[in-house]
Amino acid sequence: MSRSRRILAVAAGITAAALALAGCSGASSGDSSSSGDAGYITAGKLTIGTAEPAYSPWVLDDKPQSGKGFEAAVAYAVADKLGFAKKDVTWVRSTFDQAIAPGPKTFDFNLQQFSITDERKKAVDFSSPYYETSQVVVTTAASPAAKATSIADLKKLSIGAQTATTSFNAAEKQIAPSGGVQAFNSNDDAKLALENKQVDAIVVDLPTAFYLRDAELTDGKIVGQLPKASGQQGDQFGLVLAKGSPLTTKVTKAVDALRSDGTLDKLATQWLAADGDAPVLK
Repeated sequence: MSRSRRILAVAAGITAAALALAGCSGASSGDSSSSGDAGYITAGKLTIGTAEPAYSPWVLDDKPQSGKGFEAAVAYAVADKLGFAKKDVTWVRSTFDQAIAPGPKTFDFNLQQFSITDERKKAVDFSSPYYETSQVVVTTAASPAAKATSIADLKKLSIGAQTATTSFNAAEKQIAPSGGVQAFNSNDDAKLALENKQVDAIVVDLPTAFYLRDAELTDGKIVGQLPKASGQQGDQFGLVLAKGSPLTTKVTKAVDALRSDGTLDKLATQWLAADGDAPVLK
């Protein structure tokens, strides 16, 4: 090969190598950006799901984007821990059953009082718990239970609950009404009995209590929360993610950090108890 041809060949090789390196550099940059958004429905955005409609006190006025209400506030706190500004959060709606069904999701995570259970873990991922429920006494404004301010005030009244539930057990152990606890097949049956004045009050879990008061009962009233018995644990709520989501570990770390720094307790006090809606009975 002549000297001039060798020079041209070397130059061509250098050019090809430079182009290859540039291509590798571009791919690396793209991969880095992609890995930063790995698992998110939309790059650069956090898509959060909730109920349609979403009720108080979990979401005020069915407007999760306001950040008002316990779950709306928790969602934005998690978003902040994940590095998203409020403007980069997008909300979508789903039914409860849609959110926990197997298959692809329209959200990065969803929160609408999902209790963490082994059965549901077969279909979806959960974050660590962001809230643990308590049992609550619910009545109506016309009932004698409406004036109760302590457990002692409830003992002489007629109390009902769904049979074979933690609510029924709590009513038996924490209230121990003199006439015993009236058992019903479902919360709906218990609610009807309350409306028909067959019982003075019923015991349900906290999210059910708020739903009954705000959406089901006429002049519904929350008397208060029952204190947990020693060693007793309530239902634990977790954020729902698609099964095997690459975000599950990140979201769990965010929830854990909010628990450790006291944010979750502060938000629960602000939105679930501080306004006196559900005081703990003594």
